[in-house]
Amino acid sequence: MGKLLGTTVDYQEDLSHRTCSVCLESCLTGLRDYVLNHPSPYMNRLKVVDLTGMKDVEVQFCECKKTMGRWARTQLLSKLCLELLVYLQQTQCNPGTFEISIDVLIDLFVTERNYELVVQALLKKCYCPLKICCVAFRSDNLALQKFFYIIKLTDPSLLRKLEIVHNVRLEMEHLEILFNSIHFPLLMSLTLPARTFNVRRFTATDERMLTNIGEKMGEMTQLTELSMSFSVLTGRIQKLLSPLKTPLKTLDVSNCSLNHADMAYLANSFHANHLEALDLSGHNIPDLYPSIFFKLLSHSSSVLRSLTLEDCNIQDTHVNMLILGLSPCQKLQEFKFLGNPLSSQALKHLFTFLCELPMLKNVEFPVPRDCYPTGITYPIDDASLCRFDHQKYESVAEELNLILLQANREDVKASTPLFGSYDAAVQETNNELGAYLIKSFKETLEKFTNSLNKMS
Repeated sequence: MGKLLGTTVDYQEDLSHRTCSVCLESCLTGLRDYVLNHPSPYMNRLKVVDLTGMKDVEVQFCECKKTMGRWARTQLLSKLCLELLVYLQQTQCNPGTFEISIDVLIDLFVTERNYELVVQALLKKCYCPLKICCVAFRSDNLALQKFFYIIKLTDPSLLRKLEIVHNVRLEMEHLEILFNSIHFPLLMSLTLPARTFNVRRFTATDERMLTNIGEKMGEMTQLTELSMSFSVLTGRIQKLLSPLKTPLKTLDVSNCSLNHADMAYLANSFHANHLEALDLSGHNIPDLYPSIFFKLLSHSSSVLRSLTLEDCNIQDTHVNMLILGLSPCQKLQEFKFLGNPLSSQALKHLFTFLCELPMLKNVEFPVPRDCYPTGITYPIDDASLCRFDHQKYESVAEELNLILLQANREDVKASTPLFGSYDAAVQETNNELGAYLIKSFKETLEKFTNSLNKMS
């Protein structure tokens, strides 16, 4: 698709780095029209269309300013496939039309709102000239029963990326059922929802279940990216990761309540030398395991590209130690450390060092502690997050950018996204997710009220 959307003789503007709604709708509708125009059997026929390389961006540079995200692309392609089938059934078509078979490679994004449509398109795939081939699958705001049903329809044997997020109530026993019933031989990336694991309430049966899940993940020989944020995994990282046959390149264990034994395993495991992206947010690194953390950094320094240490209680007294640990990481491109209690002075000291990292491109830094009222406690709750001296912050941010400019590092983008980085998938479906949360809250209140009424 990149070549088709790039600069051409008839249209000089490069559209390949956008997800313009008008442009993508024209491309996908054009696929349907291609089938209906039944090209001559003597001509070269289109066999594959790859839509997987599209990158959803925050700022759209097209004239319409409207984006078509992953959810909308899933919706439109499913709709076109079903419309095409209906048209072929109702119209006298050229017999050659039914010989056309085009694999459309796509990253599917399914929620409650588009579930039925996508299921119908997948069920009728064998009859449709446009064949949806799911390379990556993201599921949010979906009942477990529906998730298990649709994941089988996607042909899991071809799946390379699986994201189960937010409002899919997947717990450890469900994950074991998933891995026992479905094989993912080509899976490279796995994201699990919050609280999939919670070792605080583990029984002997749960321990065996965790071991089995680790062994099943070990059978996924292509798996190199794993995200398990907001699960409670204290003391169990080794049990889960040691069966893996392939070293991880990306690991997100943010807010997983890791202890010293977990960090020691990570630092000494074969994964350490291959980690390109690491997220350890939500762990009190300076107080709990500073030396073992820097050992992990040392082992991964030759390949580490992205490091996230948000809400890690990194204070002014730890900055020199942090600089020492980051110094070998010469390939670091992204460093995020929001939510740490650092002063303006400490940030300036740290930025002076960051200028020396040759490949650094993106820095997310916290609002300086001295911009908040005296006595503020960390981690800062959402209600207090915006209650800082904005004028003072802007002044400090200018000074930090000046440090970058004076070091000829205009290529480095420094920002403070208070509520996290831009997430295209969340942004696209936030209305649906918001409605779901309100509904859940309402149901919880009703249950609580009913309980009180029964008691009285």
